Amino acid sequence: MTETNTSNSKIDLSGTHIVVTGSSSGIGLAMAEGLLRVGATVALASKPGVKLDNQVKRLKLSGLDAYGLPMDVRSETSIADSVKWVQRTWGKLDVLVNNAGIGMQTINKRFMIEPQPFFQVTPDGFRNLIDTNLTGYFLVARGFTPLMIEQGYGKIINITTNDETMRCKGFIPYGPSRAGAESLSYIMAEDLRPYGITVNMLLPGGVTDTGMIPEELKGQITFPLLRPRVMIEPIIFLASGKSDGITAERITAIEFSKWLASLRLTYRLRE
Repeated sequence: MTETNTSNSKIDLSGTHIVVTGSSSGIGLAMAEGLLRVGATVALASKPGVKLDNQVKRLKLSGLDAYGLPMDVRSETSIADSVKWVQRTWGKLDVLVNNAGIGMQTINKRFMIEPQPFFQVTPDGFRNLIDTNLTGYFLVARGFTPLMIEQGYGKIINITTNDETMRCKGFIPYGPSRAGAESLSYIMAEDLRPYGITVNMLLPGGVTDTGMIPEELKGQITFPLLRPRVMIEPIIFLASGKSDGITAERITAIEFSKWLASLRLTYRLRE
């Protein structure tokens, strides 16, 4: 493996076509805009509406190659329509970023300060979150993978969360949804190795300032929140040719430089 600079200043993703789900706000929007600003063509895949339309318009006015891609990650029909759009419009897909998800506020609006035990979670609330955060990743990856297999290449990046969230009091079903997404990612990576398709995981590394935290609770949080832009440097690296051959890795954005240094050492020891 060649030496890699942690800086993305020299990375040019011109000609790279990327779909980012859940990208009308928060982490998804930050990643989409970061990828666009190094030359990528990006489809912002999200539920249709004014929020998505406004962001795509803003990015286009900045001269970026952004597209709006209305998608419901819980619907096989909606995903199939999105796959057809990519095939018809681009003819290929280089990178899929699975990011769409809903948070604990859909279960308990005061989850940060008044955790709710699992036995008080409604079955409908549990299913709703799992259907989006876990089944949605499966459905979207399942939908786009045949196109990547036909190409003989492709990258899938699944956004996940820190270990503490998977064990945190009052975090059912969000914690299990992300733990499931990580297991899904590892198995996908093995299933797709023979096809030249890589699968990696990326997480911020802490509580991030997004719409998943209700505004009324942010003032009561006593620790600093990460900004969505923390994801930009590692997502650019993972979408670029510098990450070719890397698969089944779990990367924490706030420790990206340390992870990259460790990766270099590992490959040097193999040589």
